[in-house]
Amino acid sequence: MKIVVQRVVEASVVVDGSIVGQIGAGLLLLVGLSVGDSSEQLVWMARKVVGLRIFNRDGLMQDSVLDMGGEILAVSQFTLLGDCRKGKRPSFVNAMPTSSAKSMFDEFILTLEKEFGRSIQTGRFGEHMQINLVNDGPVTIILER
Repeated sequence: MKIVVQRVVEASVVVDGSIVGQIGAGLLLLVGLSVGDSSEQLVWMARKVVGLRIFNRDGLMQDSVLDMGGEILAVSQFTLLGDCRKGKRPSFVNAMPTSSAKSMFDEFILTLEKEFGRSIQTGRFGEHMQINLVNDGPVTIILER
């Protein structure tokens, strides 16, 4: 499992010209699920995301998204698992198949909501999406488990 965490001023996801998910200040998560990922990994990642102290207070990164009252937008993105070591076309053999990934992503969102204590905005699984964001800092962290 791989998550790109971006601290944002605002972010939104558009599908077919309509906004399907939108947040103000908080975290944009690009979530890549791998073959073999487990429910235990989802819990670990959800706790890590909610607890990451990457928001500024007194000039230092001291606060989590929970501490600062922010929001979370999570988008499934299998391309994070693209392997580009050979050739010019990425291989996605390590990405979880769509049939399993949809239910695993849904489970991750439920786990994240439980840890966060609030609802999570999402994109639309399996759809072509445009993601708009204003990265704050910029702060971008890659989590792998």
